[in-house]
This record gives sequence, C-alpha cells and structure tokens, in this order.
Amino acid sequence: MRFFVRFLGFLFAAGTILFLVGVSAVAGLLWHYSKDLPDYTQLKNYEPPVMTRVHAADGSLLAEYAKERRLYLPIQAIPKRVINAFLAAEDKNFYEHGGIDFTGMARAAILYAQNYGSNRRPQGASTITQQVAKNFLLTNEVSFTRKIKEALLAMRIERTYSKEKILELYLNEIYLGLGAYGIAAASLVYFDKSVNELTVSEAAYLAALPKAPALLHPVRNHDRAIERRNYVIDRLVENGWIKQSEAATARKDPLAVTSRSSAAHIFAGEYFAEEIRRDIFERYGEKKLYEGGLSVRATLDPKLQVAARRAMVKGLVNYDESVGWRGPVNKIDLSGDWGVKLAEVKALSDVSPWRMAVVLEANDQSARIGFQPGRELGGAISKVRDTGLITMDGVRWAKPATGPNRYKAPTKLTQVLAPGDVIYVDPLLAKDGKVVEGQYRLRQIPDVSGGLVVMDPNTGRVLAMTGGFSFDQSQFNRATQAYRQPGSSFKPIVYSTALDNGYTPSSIVVDAPIEIDQGSGNVWRPENYSTGKYYGPQTLRFGLERSVNNMTVRLAQDIGMPIIGEYAKRFGVYDELPNYLSYALGAGETTVMRMVAAYSMIANGGKRVKPTLIDRIQDRFGHTIYKHDQRECRGCDAPEGWHNQPEPTLVDRREQVLDPMTAYQITSMMEGVVQRGTATIVREVGKPIAGKTGTTNDEKDAWFIGFSPDIVVGLYIGYDKPRGLGRGGTGGHLAAPVAKDFLKVVLADKPAVPFRVPAGIKLIRVDLKSGMRAGPGEGGRTILEAFKPGTAPPDNYAAIGVVDGSGQVLTVSPDADRAIMRPGTGGLY
Repeated sequence: MRFFVRFLGFLFAAGTILFLVGVSAVAGLLWHYSKDLPDYTQLKNYEPPVMTRVHAADGSLLAEYAKERRLYLPIQAIPKRVINAFLAAEDKNFYEHGGIDFTGMARAAILYAQNYGSNRRPQGASTITQQVAKNFLLTNEVSFTRKIKEALLAMRIERTYSKEKILELYLNEIYLGLGAYGIAAASLVYFDKSVNELTVSEAAYLAALPKAPALLHPVRNHDRAIERRNYVIDRLVENGWIKQSEAATARKDPLAVTSRSSAAHIFAGEYFAEEIRRDIFERYGEKKLYEGGLSVRATLDPKLQVAARRAMVKGLVNYDESVGWRGPVNKIDLSGDWGVKLAEVKALSDVSPWRMAVVLEANDQSARIGFQPGRELGGAISKVRDTGLITMDGVRWAKPATGPNRYKAPTKLTQVLAPGDVIYVDPLLAKDGKVVEGQYRLRQIPDVSGGLVVMDPNTGRVLAMTGGFSFDQSQFNRATQAYRQPGSSFKPIVYSTALDNGYTPSSIVVDAPIEIDQGSGNVWRPENYSTGKYYGPQTLRFGLERSVNNMTVRLAQDIGMPIIGEYAKRFGVYDELPNYLSYALGAGETTVMRMVAAYSMIANGGKRVKPTLIDRIQDRFGHTIYKHDQRECRGCDAPEGWHNQPEPTLVDRREQVLDPMTAYQITSMMEGVVQRGTATIVREVGKPIAGKTGTTNDEKDAWFIGFSPDIVVGLYIGYDKPRGLGRGGTGGHLAAPVAKDFLKVVLADKPAVPFRVPAGIKLIRVDLKSGMRAGPGEGGRTILEAFKPGTAPPDNYAAIGVVDGSGQVLTVSPDADRAIMRPGTGGLY
C-alpha cells in the first residue's frame, strides 16, 4: 500500500513536472514566435491599393485603372445579406470567438486524421481574423510556423480592433478571382452591379470564392461553382439568416455572370480615357494612378462624344469609299468549322455596329455570309453560327481602288467578293432609313484617318475628342499627338494680328502674282488654290472668306513675320514660329488640340484658355487635389444662408491675348467664310457659325475649325503617312462636312444665338466688294461690317491706301484691273 501511495506521488510529481515543462515549452514557443511578429497596429492606418475611377461630366463611368481591381467600402455600406453569406461560408462563429475558433480547429484536426495519406489538402480552420492576419501581415506559406504566427496575430488583432473593423478589412482585401480584390470590385466584375444590388444567390457565389476562385470559375467549372454556391445557401438557412423559401429560390437561380469590360465604359471614349490616363501618370506617377484610389471628374460630354465619333467615322468612311475597294481583311479556308477559324481573326472591338464576317457562298447577285462567333467568359468560342445576306445594293460603292477598272462600279457581286473572304459588314438601310431585315452592306476599314476636338470656348473644357477611326486599331491620338500642317486654317491668326495692329476688315490688299527672294537664288512664288486666277485689290474680308494665299502673303509681309509669330505663341498654336512667309500659310506643324484652343480664344472674346480633359481630381479621402477652374468666386461661400447679401461674383484673372473688338471682327469675317466663302456647306446647320477651312500643299491634309458662341469643333483628315487626298481633297469638301454633321446634331435644339458684340464696336453698312461705306438706298451687295472707334471706312477710293506687301501704298481706281504703285509712300490709311 505504501508502495502504491509512493508510486502515485511519483506519478503526480512527474505529471506536474511534465506539465510545467510543457507550459514552459509552449510559453517559450509562443515567446519565440512572438519576437518577430509583424506590427499589427499598422492595420489602423491601412491604405489598400484602390483603383482610380474616371467619370464623365454627367457622372457616368468612363474608365477604371488598377493593378488590383479594388474599391474600398466601409462596413456600413455592405448589406447584411452579403456579410451573412461570407460568415456562413468562412466563419459562422465570428462574433463569438476571440480570434481563434477552437471548435473549428478540432473539427479540422479530425478531418486531417481521417484523410491522412490521401494527398488531400488539409482543411483550414482559419477564422476571418486569422485570414486578415495572413492576408495583411504574413505570406501564403503552408506550414505550422505560419499557422502559429497567424493565431498569435489574430488574438492580438481581436484585442485591438472591433469586429466590424476586422470584417471591413477582410471584405475589402480578399481576392475573389478575375483580378477582383474585395467584395465591391467583385460585384462589378462578375455581375456588373453595386454590392447593394446583389441577390442572395449572387452573394452566396461570391462568398464561395475565397477558398479557390480559379476552381470555381463560373464558366470553366460551372457545375462545381453552382455546387459550392448552394452549399453556402444551405449554411445561410442552417444559421437562420434566410428562410427556406428564399433558399429554394436562390438555388434555382442560374449562375448568370455579366462580365464587366475593362475598356472605356462610354462608347467611343477610349481616346479620351487614354489621354486622361497619361495626364494622371505624368502628374502623380504610376503608383498613384493604379493604387491611389483617385476620383477623376472628366470634362467629357457623352452625348457630344457619340455625335463627334459618328460624324468623324462618316467622314472618313465616305472619303475612303470614294477612293475604292481595296479587298478583304483576310481569307480563310471554309472546310470544317469556319466559325473557329473566323474567331481567330482579330476583329476591331470598337466599330459597332460593324461586324466581322466571312463569305460562305457567292454568285453574281448575292452572297451568304457567316458572322464571327463571340467568346464566353472563359474564352471558349460560342457554338452559335449566325448568317446573313449581301446583295448588289450592299456592294455598289465598291469600285476597285486600283487597276484598269478603278472607276467602274461593279455589275456582279463576284467582281467584289469570293468565298473565304473575311470582311466587315453592317445592316443595310433602305432609302427611308429603315434596316432591311437580314441584309448587310459591305464595309471597309478606312486607310485615311484624322483627329477631332470639341471644346467649350469659355473654359477650355474638352467636351469630346476622337483620335482616329478606331482605338483598337491604333492608340495613337491624332487629336493631341499628330503634328500636322494646318494650312489655311492658320490664316485667322494672321488676320487677327493685322486687325489688332491697325487694319480693318475693309482694308485693301492686292491679290496678284508675287515673288519672294529667299536667298541663295531661291525664289518662292506662292499661288492661290485656283491657280492662275487673281482678283486684284480686295478687302481683308474677301481674302479670308476666299482663303486667298497671295493676299495673305502680302499682308504677312507688310505686318512682319516676327509679330505674327508672337501672336501665334500667344494663341498657343506654335511655341516658336520661323520668320518665313510660307508659315503665314500654315506651313508649320501643330495639333488639332492647339488649333481648337486658339479658335476658342477668338470665340470667347480674346481670353486665354488652357485646354483640359479634367475638371477635378480627388484623393481616396475625398480631398480635392486638382481643380481646373481657378477663378475666384467672391461671395459663393455663405455658411449662414441667404441674408440679402450681394450676389456672388466670379473674378476672372485670365490673360487677354486679343482685343475683344478684334476678336469680334475676325469672328464676323469667319462667319463670312461660312456664308459666302470656302465653308458654305456649314450653312446647313442653320445657326450662327464662324469658321475656317484649311488645305495643305498637294491636298495632304484637309482642315476645318468652326464655332458657335458656346462650342468649338476642329478636325483634320489625312493619311498617317502624309500623301495626297486627290484633287478636291480640300477642307471645304472633306473636313467641313464632318463639322456640319456634328453641329447639326448638337445645335438642333439650341436657339440661334448671335455672336456677342463687344462694347465700342461700330456696325456700319459697307459695300461687300469695295469695303466703302454704303450710301442710302445703294443697291448691290452690302453687309454690316464691324469697326473699332475711329476706323470707319471712307466714302470713295480717293482716300483708300492699298497694301502691296512691299511696305509701299498703292492708289487704285475702281475700274483698275491691277494696282498702280505710288513710290515714296508708306504706312496704311
């Protein structure tokens, strides 16, 4: 008995010692792993990488930029049904445990023992808190060391942060597949919905993803994804968070994923979005752009953007089709499944309603075509094979672009298309504009391109921009990056310089042949576009309306190129303009954006404008870090409400680059360009429009820039590798119709607002041809001309001085065919 008592004492002592040793070992182990634990307090100031979002002027989403697609939502903004779905899937005891779920650990240990040797991955017993510790502070290494550290951190996090904060961190950080981090981004990526719009079945599917997003892909592993989603739904019922009837409905719901495009979210907004991306990158750098969570309010007007895109595409296509049919995009073998082969041909994604198709059969009168099949979310080619028909009505335009039959319209469809040809088509329209069911029209990606900009002249806000026919085809933005010769569209800058320095719209300049000695025996003989035709002495207005080159050269010679260069710099057209007279005709290179900004300064009365695509940028906390409008608003901040104080006033400190009266004079002269000159097609708009065409040497570029009192539109059309557009490829024939189509749409519902006449301007009726004051009851063509004080026109030719470009003044009789030089006189009067 004594021996037994001693033995029990021995066992107790040994047990106590072993217990103490075990406790010490565990304590030592915990101390060892606690020494180098990450600083969990950094979670307090955690700023996750958040995508930058760009919104148009009306608030619609334009673009998103991120390396990790994430939107950070406070826990208060996440619906309870979404939270419950994640708790059911990941940690149903979240609100009961202190960071470690010992019941879950025991269950995982039993399963591990049961599956030992089966090569199955051990089931995790990590709580949401442990997952926060792992995702934020540790690695994904599968080891007991990491699990110990994870558990220690979880307990410390639980003592430091509230359950709501821990859940908020988890739901915003967790990776849910397809590049989406956090519940807000995943909701958009998978279902194109905000979080509060998710149904029970959709929330359950997203909650199923954290374990293995790749294995639960909604297309590649559809059945497995449904099974796991329904498991989460069952757990929601089990926990009493939804009713059995709701669960039954949710299980029946199809897993219908609506993939969210990563391209611009506004039709034809890709060039605009890319320009903003470059701007933000240059301002703040790559990290801020892709991780900073910036909120950017763009100046883009989606309605104007669509109208600009349509007008530009129509202009490019009309010209390209007039040149002729160049042949199919590609050719494929029709044996086997043609859909698979056609799907491999790269199709432009931003040319809707155009579609890529292949000619399946062809005869003299018609061809059967098969359309390129779409791709599912997982990349699989759709099994659907749509077909249509092209008749002769769809190919009548397609005369060959080269060869002996270049100018002959096709008489048989087989002259244009053959089986295996890969082409673009769009629905055929009848004469009444209605779609002809099942029939299509042959289309061709234009060789020619161009750029277009629409601007608010009062603020410099870019309302729309088109950088080419297709962003998918070429990301080069011809509106901002292409430096082209503006041709005669630069002349308003020359004439503005003259009007600002003593000339009037009725000043007389000679149009006659001129020779310029450029040194080294090099003689330049500028010519008018209508070669061989000269008009003799004419008014400045006539010279601008008819875009007379020789008059412009004489005017520039009299003013001096240095002062024209100074005005060109003021307007932002050129940084430095060489002192060669040819540059007065637009021989220098500039961009559409610069030219439109210059015309905006004329349209707004001479105030400087700085073009911008961005109204405002806010950081992730809502603080404004950039604002375009720098005007001071006195009296706008009224925190105590309205108490009959003076109305707020805007203080505009922008530089005056042109006299307001000069700006109105040149505007009035450019109205004449539209009414009587080289841009008469724009008269169809039916509203007050001023503008100027431009055509470069050999018709390589065609320009038009025009404006109403509140909107400016400018564009050029030309080949990327400049070559002639052909005789007649002028600004008036190619570019002005595009502006006309655009302005007819955007001004259709606007009142016909005349251009604002500044104080001091005198409107005097003059003879349109001579520029002299018109007498009472005088017949012929007369107009109201704008004059500054003290510059009223004379009553007859005897008082008129005529500039011939040599620094001398000529006297002219009304009947003279050519000017007669009067030596020894100078100046202008």
